[in-house]
Amino acid sequence: MQRTILITGASTGIGAVTARRLAKNNTLILHHNQSPIETVAEDVRKLGGIAYTSQADLMHESGCRALMRDVVRVTDHLDVLVNNAGSLLERHTVENLTWSLMERIFALNTFSAILLTQLCIPFLRKGTSPSIVNVTSIAMRHGAPTATAYGAAKGALDSFTRGSARELAPEIRVNAIAPGVILTPFHDRYSTEEKLAAIASDTPVGFNGESDHIAQAVEFLIENSFITGETIDVNGGLFMR
Repeated sequence: MQRTILITGASTGIGAVTARRLAKNNTLILHHNQSPIETVAEDVRKLGGIAYTSQADLMHESGCRALMRDVVRVTDHLDVLVNNAGSLLERHTVENLTWSLMERIFALNTFSAILLTQLCIPFLRKGTSPSIVNVTSIAMRHGAPTATAYGAAKGALDSFTRGSARELAPEIRVNAIAPGVILTPFHDRYSTEEKLAAIASDTPVGFNGESDHIAQAVEFLIENSFITGETIDVNGGLFMR
């Protein structure tokens, strides 16, 4: 089935790989902030999809609204919204957290997804079997020293997933994915090779994940019309429940 899909944070890592996985026969609107995205867009086109790009800073309300203005220019409906944009921004302890850093972390990881969900509802209601997939994090599951505000922001998005799933049912399904340690530029920036090796050793499957492990889960949630309000943990067994 042909779909129109908006993916935030689509220039690298999970967002970029998800775009490539969903490319064939679909129209993708690929959001990015500063990272180059034309390579991803060209890959989507080579794989049989249509690609549009939009640059916006989702840490601010104005950026979310600017993204939606670009959406309006290319479509009058959406079938899927993938709220993938997010970042730790910087390592922090509880003791050295500043109000400014907390605001920035929550703005990017939580508030932008909430606002974009709100703004996309009229477009999704015009779509076919519409759904939203939010990308959270294992950081909200087990506590994450030096990433406590990030984990809290992802936990808030997890709660919003369930609340919005109830509110928007039965028209729009809302689910989430909580990735474990996925080898992306995120960890190039925030984790050492030694730390990543230690985590892989502690993970029951014996290795850290790749972006396509998450992209597969996104595709599954889009396809399965009997799942809503769910968060799927994709972490190699690092967190079990």
